[in-house]
Amino acid sequence: MSTQESYPIDVDAIREDFPILQRKIGGDVTVPGPSEDDDTPLVYLDNGATSQTPDQVVDAIADYYRTYNSNVHRGIHHLSQEASVAYENAHDRVAEFIGANGREEVVFTKNTTESENLVAYAWGLNELGPEDSVVLTQMEHHASLVTWQQIGKKTGADVRFIRVDEEGRLDMDHARELVDDSTKMVSVVHVSNTLGTVNPVSELADLAHDHGAYIFVDGAQSVPNRPVDVQDIDADFFAFSGHKMCGPTGIGVLYGKEEILEEMEPYLYGGEMIRRVSYDDASWEDLPWKFEAGTPVIAQGIALHAAIDYLDDIGMEKIQRHEEQLVEYAYDELTAFDDVEIYGPPGDDRGGLVAFNLDGVHAHDLSSIVNDYGVAIRAGDHCTQPLHDTLGVAASARASFYLYNTHEEIDVLVDAVDEARQLFG
Repeated sequence: MSTQESYPIDVDAIREDFPILQRKIGGDVTVPGPSEDDDTPLVYLDNGATSQTPDQVVDAIADYYRTYNSNVHRGIHHLSQEASVAYENAHDRVAEFIGANGREEVVFTKNTTESENLVAYAWGLNELGPEDSVVLTQMEHHASLVTWQQIGKKTGADVRFIRVDEEGRLDMDHARELVDDSTKMVSVVHVSNTLGTVNPVSELADLAHDHGAYIFVDGAQSVPNRPVDVQDIDADFFAFSGHKMCGPTGIGVLYGKEEILEEMEPYLYGGEMIRRVSYDDASWEDLPWKFEAGTPVIAQGIALHAAIDYLDDIGMEKIQRHEEQLVEYAYDELTAFDDVEIYGPPGDDRGGLVAFNLDGVHAHDLSSIVNDYGVAIRAGDHCTQPLHDTLGVAASARASFYLYNTHEEIDVLVDAVDEARQLFG
């Protein structure tokens, strides 16, 4: 087993920034918060759903509300000016973090799902028709799959799915068959939230562009834990969520190449996104504001800035190496049980999560037993129902890791799975 000294990051120091990790689990679950009967340490392994939030980010939110809470871009008074500068700086910081050319290419949404819908409705409804195709993968999150599925129904466009092979990787030969001159959009998840597969998004971008198509990359499971450069990938669109990367809920990011966003019509209409309005017509504000109708996610954007600073101070390359250590260890420990099946590629070639099943035990029952050990994991289809159908299972348990997790916490998970094995025979 690796020791604290062998971690690429100082996990002990990082854990001090997350008071929730000191919680004990137990007592009366009908009453939120700790109770006198709590006695089991929390082991939080549900980071693929949402990460925890460090004090530095909570402080940034509190500072906004306590000292300069105001609407942006609408007031000449000091508080509004201060909030506007902080909000705009947040766009600049995100652009720097993902390698965008500038704030014009960074639209704040409320999550990755809204970012997908923005492109699908603002671009897809106007550009797709019955002679066109959209190419997805069998491992897409519902945020992508359902969105483009419904756009296909509205426009008549053909929606196609790249097969997943037995090891949980994309069949790239099949991808080259599906992406043709009728294809207008390829939408692909960067890291699968069920299989852990890290998809060859740069290769898929080249394939899409060879046929004159755009590519949309869902980076919800990649941006939090590895360096991402949207220009290096050559993504036309890229989306992710703040709450999976130490930030708050309620904020997502849509990156789009400036020339494409300029040509797109707004998805929502109202205040903030307009330049001039008459009773007969309206014109739109400059990028990115023309896609941020109404009062925007001000506090969340400022907090996302703080979250990015926090992650960058630790180092994204180091965070990636730490997650790779954890997931390889978890994969090896769980596959030592001959009645545990893990879905996706080998442990040394995947993102920081493992979705698995224990023979004869429903994932929900397994999650309940694991919870008795204080371990928080996910159970269900993880918003990938069609993929689970392809795998031939109704649900799976998923443990997902982040920068504050340890090998010792994985040991607790493994002990809990072993307990379930004994209970269910």
